[in-house]
Amino acid sequence: MDVSDRSVRLTIEAQPSDPPAGAPGFMAAATPFEPQLSDSPPRPSVAADDDDNNEASCSARVRPDPDDDGAAGPERRLTLLALRLAVLEKAASGLGALGFIWATVVLLGGFAITLERVDFWCVTVILLVEGARIFSRSHELEWQHQATWSLSLSAAGRSSVRLVTRSFRFVFRKGASCGTSGKAAGGAAASAVSCSSHVGRSGCGCGWPWMSWSWSFLSGHVGRLFYWLQLASATACVVLSGVRLARQDFGEAVDARTNRRSALDIFYGLALAEAMLFLAEKAAWEWEVSHGRLLERVAAECLLAGSPGLLAIRRFFYDAYSRCVEGSIFDGLRMDLVSFAEELIVGGSHDEQRIGAGILVNVAASPRLGDAALRRVCTSPAVVERLVEMLSWTGPAESGARASAALVVSKLASKKRNALRVAGVPGAIESVSSLLYAADEECNLLGLLIIKKLARDHDNCSKIGTARGLLDKIIDFSAIGFTGPTATFVMMAPARAKAVQRSLQVIKMLTETTGSTGKQLRREVAEIVFTVSNIRAVLRHAPAAHVGLRRLGAEVLTRLAMDADARERIGGTGGIVPLLLDMFLRPGGGSSDDDEAAADFARVEAGEALAMLALESPRNCKRILRAGGTSISATTSTTTTVDSLVDALGDAAIGVEAGRILTNLCAYTGGSSEWFPQLRRATRGAATVLRDVATVNESKPLEVSLGFAAQLVRLMGPHEVAHHYVNAGVSEAELVSRLVSVLATYACPSIKAPRIRRFTVELVIALLRAPPARERWLIAEAMAAAGMRAELRRVAETTSELECFHVFSGSAGLSRHAVGLAALVDTALELMGTVAEADRAPTCDN
Repeated sequence: MDVSDRSVRLTIEAQPSDPPAGAPGFMAAATPFEPQLSDSPPRPSVAADDDDNNEASCSARVRPDPDDDGAAGPERRLTLLALRLAVLEKAASGLGALGFIWATVVLLGGFAITLERVDFWCVTVILLVEGARIFSRSHELEWQHQATWSLSLSAAGRSSVRLVTRSFRFVFRKGASCGTSGKAAGGAAASAVSCSSHVGRSGCGCGWPWMSWSWSFLSGHVGRLFYWLQLASATACVVLSGVRLARQDFGEAVDARTNRRSALDIFYGLALAEAMLFLAEKAAWEWEVSHGRLLERVAAECLLAGSPGLLAIRRFFYDAYSRCVEGSIFDGLRMDLVSFAEELIVGGSHDEQRIGAGILVNVAASPRLGDAALRRVCTSPAVVERLVEMLSWTGPAESGARASAALVVSKLASKKRNALRVAGVPGAIESVSSLLYAADEECNLLGLLIIKKLARDHDNCSKIGTARGLLDKIIDFSAIGFTGPTATFVMMAPARAKAVQRSLQVIKMLTETTGSTGKQLRREVAEIVFTVSNIRAVLRHAPAAHVGLRRLGAEVLTRLAMDADARERIGGTGGIVPLLLDMFLRPGGGSSDDDEAAADFARVEAGEALAMLALESPRNCKRILRAGGTSISATTSTTTTVDSLVDALGDAAIGVEAGRILTNLCAYTGGSSEWFPQLRRATRGAATVLRDVATVNESKPLEVSLGFAAQLVRLMGPHEVAHHYVNAGVSEAELVSRLVSVLATYACPSIKAPRIRRFTVELVIALLRAPPARERWLIAEAMAAAGMRAELRRVAETTSELECFHVFSGSAGLSRHAVGLAALVDTALELMGTVAEADRAPTCDN
């Protein structure tokens, strides 16, 4: 294996000094100052939506055992009851059919002229009564079916149920218009029903409230009429059959009439058995449904509370029972609430879609069934498409259904693979964005939540950015309503605070998108004039209870500042820099550990925003220096920005960010004499920084310490470096040895600390250029003895694009360094040789 192969192998190995991902206290995901791999875990966030935890709770459930009857859901008890009732119903129907054939073929066909008058009329009455019962039985369920939808939401006649005369289906089309006259008999009625089906969408006024009430009254009472007619028929059959079997006065049996008694016994026995089975079915029905309140209990367990939920469960039970009766007795067992809701959403009427969406909302919220239900829904493109289409419903009567559909879509979008299916529906982004324009706050919040979940995918971010007016609307929700610096804060309503939070989360996700899409989105967001001013209001007026909002605001500013033009625009907005400084330097002081941690996270984000604003921006550097104190004299007693930042170096929570800010201030303020006195005050922290360089092993703090030390050495006068060596308790030889060790340890570029080798080389150059000459010569000799030249040459051989940028957008680098690392290495090697040759003669003379 050659050297090049070995170097490639090394690039994929973890650096020894990098702590393992997931270690306590270590933020595993990258900040904008580090490249981020595609499989990096999400950054910990105290500002995460509470809804995320609630809606994702189903994913952590223990999978139910499929062999367990209870694993299919509470509705399984309804399908089992429907099975038992269907067995009794089919048994009764079979006996009834046999009895009818026996009576018509054997009794009335063979013994009609020889039957006693009483038996002839009893048989006739039983046949007529049973015929009436069978007829009423075939339509009772349909009218009860209709009653469930007629009573829900006053939507009479708007569900696709089977009416008594099924041939009217062709006339009662859901697509018929209000003004269309019937071309067949009943055309006027068809027009009226069609008008009713469009109420709430077109605002048609054809007297539908009266019709709704009358249809509800009719369907409910006709169903009860059929019910009592069946009971009366079965009771009559039991009485007549029982009496005739008990009396056995069928006349004398002679010659050919010897089988008449047996034939009548069989018929009356069949009629009695059929009626008893039917009454047993009705008794079981009433015991379970009315007395046992099975429907109510199942509705409660399925989280379908209230009258609409109970009506949905009742309809589900009737559907399961109908399938068991009309087809195989096992057809109903294949039903569950999810498939039932999907059928209503895809093939149902407008109101059935409402009920279907409501069922899905509650089933998806089930602790035990929610995850499986969402997986099933997402595998049905027709259901997903219809749910997305429901998001654009705008009728006042449809706000509840719209919110239900939005809840289901938000749950579906919780997983990335499902979010891709949702976004793949034509017009999905436009349908979701319509929720932001609704008058209902709930719909606004759900719209922001769906957009937030869709924004997890890069392609969806592009669609969101190109949707007309969507970015402006999202940013509108980030306004908390306080614009002036002296505005009196009034506690935000929870819904408003949630809207601001989700708006900022969406903006953050859009602005941290990688590639050309992210670059364009950051530019477009920054160009909207309300973006920065809304964030300024959040930073200024959000109270301690909403510290997560302030953190989100700082995160958005950090991402926006990755663009050079946006960086200047943010810094030029009045009040932003002082607010970030105050947020960064002020301790948390929370009432609990969680509050304290949240405050520390917010301070870290404010520090990153300041460091990003100061990057390659002399104007913003001066704004930061000006915001924290005086710039007139280094001897002033006023605490300056630099003083405060130097003090923050010792704060474990924000020390790294303070070092980054100070490094950028020293590097990019320029040669202005106005600010040099204040920058010189940074040397107060030189001893601390040198000590950290010599002792710290964690990559991020070490990287920042090396960069800041390189800038401090440039600010020091003659013999200052040696003075700070003493204060830090570090000798020149120990420092040089440490620098060589860092280069040896990071033999290849580090993802966690991409600038650590660059800053090490910069510190080497600064030490070789620091006065006086005697100290430069000693440093050069120590470096040569420690093997610095070999390590520098190895750095030159292993440089990569990773080390050429200040910040990163994902794995793409932004803000390229003006001087490449290879050029810095050449400069360091040249200085080592030059210093050694120039200072050798006077050193020998001495």
